[in-house]
Parts: sequence; C-alpha cells; structure tokens
Amino acid sequence: MSGRLRIAIGSVFVGLGVMSLKYLAYELTGSIALYSDALETIVNVASSIAAVIAIWFASRPADSNHPYGHDKAEYFAAVLVGVMIVLAAGTIFHSAWIGYNTPQDVDYSPLGLGINALAAVINAIWALVLIRYGKRSRSPALEADGRHLMTDVVTSLGVLAGVVLVVFTGWQKLDPILAGLVGLNVLWTGWDVMKGSISGLMDEAASPDTLDKIRQVIAAEGEGALEAHDLRTRLAGKLTFIDFHLVVDGSMSVESAHDICDRIEQAVGKAVPGARLTIHVEPEHKAKHSGIIVL
Repeated sequence: MSGRLRIAIGSVFVGLGVMSLKYLAYELTGSIALYSDALETIVNVASSIAAVIAIWFASRPADSNHPYGHDKAEYFAAVLVGVMIVLAAGTIFHSAWIGYNTPQDVDYSPLGLGINALAAVINAIWALVLIRYGKRSRSPALEADGRHLMTDVVTSLGVLAGVVLVVFTGWQKLDPILAGLVGLNVLWTGWDVMKGSISGLMDEAASPDTLDKIRQVIAAEGEGALEAHDLRTRLAGKLTFIDFHLVVDGSMSVESAHDICDRIEQAVGKAVPGARLTIHVEPEHKAKHSGIIVL
C-alpha cells in the first residue's frame, strides 16, 4: 500500500472521530452554528472516502486503455470534494435561515464548547499533514482534502468566537448569523478547490519555474544538438509530461542522437520528479524552427 493511500485512509478515520466530537458538542449546546460546523464534517468524511477511491485508482499502472496512467483520477476526486463543499455551504445557509427566523434557546455549556475546540485542534493538525504530504507527493486529492479540513478549522474557530460573543451579549440571533458567515467561507473554499482541479483536467502547463528549470537542463545537457524548440508540458497528478523537438546535424547517426536524448532525459528526470519525456528528433535540413528556441 502506497504512502498516499495510507494517508487517505487515515483521513477517513480522523474525519469520523472529529464528526462524532462535533455532533456531541451540538447535542450538548443546541447551537445552530455548532450544528453547521458538524454538517461540514460529514462532508469531510465523504470527500475523504472519495480521495481514497481516487488515489487507489490513480496508483494503478498504465495499461493498454490508459497508456499514460490513471493519475488524472485524483483531479476528479478533487472536483468532487469541491462540489461537496459547495453543497455543505447550501445546507449551512438553510440551517442559518431557519435559526434566524425561529430562534431557540441555546445551552452554551463549557463541556460542549471544549469538545468542539478539541475537534478543531485535531482537524488543524491533520490538515497540515495532508497539505504538506499532498504537495510533496503531488497529490491533488490529498491537498484538496487538506485545504477542505483547514476551512473546517477556520469554521470551528469562528463558531467558538461567535458563541463566546453570544454568551456575553445575550443576542441569540448572532448564532445563526455566524452560521451564515461560516457558509460563505465554505462556499468560497469549494469554488477555489474546484477551480484548481479543473485546471489539471484541462492539461494545465507546468509552472513558469518548472519550465525554466527544464529549459536550463536541455540547454546544459544538449551538447551535440543544434537546437531544441516547441517545448510543451502538461500536468497529470504527480506526473509532468514533457515533449519537444531536438534538431541535430543531418549526418549524425541514430545512436549519437539517441545518446543525446538519453542524457537530456536523465537530467530532466532528476530536476523534475515524475517527468515523462517525448523527444522528436529532426535533421537540420528538415527542422521546422517553430516555437520558442530552447537550445
């Protein structure tokens, strides 16, 4: 079992534990804001399960039907997480509206608030684990899950701060108003997660820094070639697909041209983990000389 899959499965169990704590906090207090916080955690569990399925599918080796691998499955999971976050925001808005129009007595017990605070601390620690590991392993699903959890942390902190204000001011309608503000934050996060994942599905190019690194490696390791042009990249999960044209002297042997390609491929692989290169070799008299000249 891969490290990414173990982390994803861990998220499911952490989510279940946090969900239980938050729902207990709601039962002890009856707060609409705490109820909204608990609702978002249900979505956390569902999105973590989606991430497990996507990472398992993405880890499968390339086959005849998917010669480039299955890594893009993680982007689908990240989009699904974004959709679930947006749906959670809608549910929160609904609960906040009902609470505002029909305010109810709330028992802001220290025990209930303490349990909610404990759940927030657990979420914060696990969110940092997911975000850091997701970036390091280039896993869109894990990073999206971590960012979702971090919004849950912000939600919990906002809820706790608002509840304290309700206790001191006695203004009961502040509780549903706070839930509505939580919903806005959740809605914005859902859109942000979906936007980033859709970019991956649309074959987004590597970052400018990565492109510069690739160009520098080609220029440094392309000795013997005359030119490199038409450099293109696209991201697919942890993989970076790279292709370009390499112009050589028309009289150069196939073996010599192949040696240059091997040298470039090995160097780019070290500089850009997960790189997959396709190099089109052209003799000088048939070179198209198009695109940005790299070498």
